[in-house]
Order: sequence, then C-alpha cells, then structure tokens
Amino acid sequence: IHGQDFDQRAREEFRPTIYSNVIKGMRVLVDAREKLHIPWGDNSNQANGDKMMAFDTRSPMAAQGMVETQVFLQYLPVIRALWADSGIQNAYDRRREFQLGESVKYFLDNLDKLGEADYVPSQQDILLARRPTKGIHEYDFEIKNVPFKMVDVGGQRSERKRWFECFDSVTSILFLVSSSEFDQVLMEDRLTNRLTESLNIFETIVNNRVFSNVSIILFLNKTDLLEEKVQIVSIKDYFLEFEGDPHCLRDVQKFLVECFRNKRRDQQQKPLYHHFTTAINTENIRLVFRDVKDTILHDNLKQLMLQ
Repeated sequence: IHGQDFDQRAREEFRPTIYSNVIKGMRVLVDAREKLHIPWGDNSNQANGDKMMAFDTRSPMAAQGMVETQVFLQYLPVIRALWADSGIQNAYDRRREFQLGESVKYFLDNLDKLGEADYVPSQQDILLARRPTKGIHEYDFEIKNVPFKMVDVGGQRSERKRWFECFDSVTSILFLVSSSEFDQVLMEDRLTNRLTESLNIFETIVNNRVFSNVSIILFLNKTDLLEEKVQIVSIKDYFLEFEGDPHCLRDVQKFLVECFRNKRRDQQQKPLYHHFTTAINTENIRLVFRDVKDTILHDNLKQLMLQ
C-alpha cells in the first residue's frame, strides 16, 4: 500500500512460490484423504495420488519453498485430475481437521491460468501466496512525509526468542492474529488451539513492563474467512465461555476482542486499539492503516508533551 507496486520482475519471482504452494497443498490433501479414510471418487486416481506423494521435497528448490516452472507443468495434469476427484474435495471440506493453507483452493481453482506458458502472477496471486516469515525483516516507508519503520518478526515458535532483540525504542506494536482460526491447531504440535496460542503470546507482550508506554494495536485479520466460518462452525464447541449467537459475525467478533482485552492485567494502562481486517483487500487495509497512522502519531505526540 505504502511501498512500491510489484513490477514485472517482482511478480515473476513469486511464480515458483505459488507453484510450491499448489504442490504442497495437494500433497496435504492426498495425505489427509488417506488418513481420514475417505474413498476415491475414481480409483484410478490412486496412481496420481502416489505420484504426488513421491514428489521430491528435499531438492534444493523445494526446500526453499519454490518449484520450477517445468517441474510444475509436469505435475499439472496430475493435480488437475486429483482436484476434480470427489475424494479430494471431501478431504478439503474437512480441512479444519488438518493443516492446509487458506489460499490453496484459490490456486487450485485457477490451474488453467497457472499452467499458461506466459503466466505472470497478478497482485491478488501474490497477496495470497504463502511465504513463511523466518528471521526478522525491516521495512521503511513514508505516509504523508512521516517516516515509519515496520519490523516483521517470524510467528513460528522457533522465531519468538528473537523478538525482544527488536523491541528497543519501539513506539507501537501491531499484533496480527487470524480471527478465523478458533477451530484450528498449531502446525508445531497439532494439539494447541491457534487462537489460544495467540492469546497466550498476546498476554506475554501486553503485560511486559517494557511496553507500559507503547500503544498496542490489535489486527484481527481474515474477516472474510471468519464470516464464512461462523455460518458452519460453532465457536462454542471450542470456547465454552462464549455466550452469544455462534453464527452471528458481530457476536463472535465482540467475543474475540474481549478475549484479548481480558489478557491485560492492568486495565488502566494505555488503551488497546483493535481493527478487523482482510489483508488481501487493499482498500480495507488502506483505510485501517490510515487510522493506525493517526493513532500512532497521536499517542506519540501525547507522550512527547508529557516529557
């Protein structure tokens, strides 16, 4: 939004990542179909499933989360046949029982486009591509002549011990959590509820004395997926303390905000701001970020006045 648009070269650099997302996603679905004992719609797809599972994930490219074009095109007919199979579709419908990237369906529904010889990822494709954040990344940009430095830290458990290296002279923390993951478990242990894990991390940060004068802005992301999910999944099955209508988006959102608010031991500290976001909707993020910018500037000007 506030950096530069993706140029042709940058778009092309995402192509191997998108191909990797598709192959990894289909392998997860094939594996899930077997473990969930879902029968094939067409038994001849067993051979395609075997071929998919034989994909070499240890090659240098695959290990980096990338797949070359010629390799992807070899697997494309296999992936297309599998995605059309009712067994794989049934496995997809039960995806909350295992780990599957949320954009896998988008790419599998667009296989014809991905298979074109001159395919260049669109901005939407890039926003939906999954590249796990590892390590610490800094981004500098300006909004109306005000410089901002955004520090992106990895969310995986193995990355968290490095977070506090970044927290010197921080003015605001943007805490990003997926609002739609209340029925999912962590990839690391396949037991811990993802929302519970986010609440525990938030509790650690929000109650740290280092941040007593830091404004904390909670981004409850993936509102689009949450809206779909509340129609078919009851949050009460996972959080017994929920008392509203489990199929009412507003009730669920109100509950989520309260869950995070209740993690603050000192309710008198700086206010907790929150926004419901859809990260792939650039207009939504543009409006939210305008508000966030105003919040950060207002809070820090106020802090300067008190010094």
